[in-house]
Amino acid sequence: MGNALLQSIHVHPVKAFRGLAPREAVVEPWGLAGDRRWVLIDAGGKVVTQRQQPRLALAAAELVPGGGVRLSAPGLDPLTVEVPRPAGTVPVEIFGDKVEGVLAEDAAAHAWCSDYLGVDVRLVHMDDPATRRPVDPEYAQPGETVSFADGYPLLLTTIASLDALNSLIAQGARPAEGPLPMNRFRPNVVVAGTAAWAEDGWSRIAIGEVTFRVAKMCGRCVVTTTDQETAVRGKEPLATLGRHRRIGGSLAFGQNLVPLSPGTVRVGDPVTVLA
Repeated sequence: MGNALLQSIHVHPVKAFRGLAPREAVVEPWGLAGDRRWVLIDAGGKVVTQRQQPRLALAAAELVPGGGVRLSAPGLDPLTVEVPRPAGTVPVEIFGDKVEGVLAEDAAAHAWCSDYLGVDVRLVHMDDPATRRPVDPEYAQPGETVSFADGYPLLLTTIASLDALNSLIAQGARPAEGPLPMNRFRPNVVVAGTAAWAEDGWSRIAIGEVTFRVAKMCGRCVVTTTDQETAVRGKEPLATLGRHRRIGGSLAFGQNLVPLSPGTVRVGDPVTVLA
């Protein structure tokens, strides 16, 4: 695998919104700098994602200096939201985890998001990712934490595995639904130059100067069936993953990573399998 390299980087400042594709990103212990530090919650404090609201695929969030975000979505004027000052926290429930976050100070932020979705939601910031949310202890080392990502600091996918999956979709019952683009899987880092499914066998890798532990395969959900350009749902890739990639009770595509060292990753960096 001598020619594997980092093909692209993806940062999602607000969970479930459209992401950014920078040429480089700082790797923090809990994920890429700026990735999924903001999230929407419903009136009961539960996280709102594309699982419940596929139209979030059409909303975008850009980072602004200081960690704030500039929100944009069809039919609404853009809105810039600053990081809230340290204040009291609110409970956030994310896939069974109970986490504390800080509400955006500007009421306009909550109104903007609620207007877009047509339901009452609030925008929350994770003020201290070093302490707020431990990684699943079944797959974590002591002290490892994560942002508002699904469960792990980074998600890695590979071009070769997507090509293989698209070949399987083309041979299946719904070939017209393929080929799927990589944004269906909402990764942080995309690697080119590997064999298909090679990442299944990795336990430790380096991307440029940064080393990572491969924690576990990523089990996929209904979000992958959502066209990120139209918010329309289909059946793929879950139908094909169910036939060909059912691993340990999950429909697997991609690998969850935990950083072992700080640093910066850059598009074009070599990717080296260490173990």
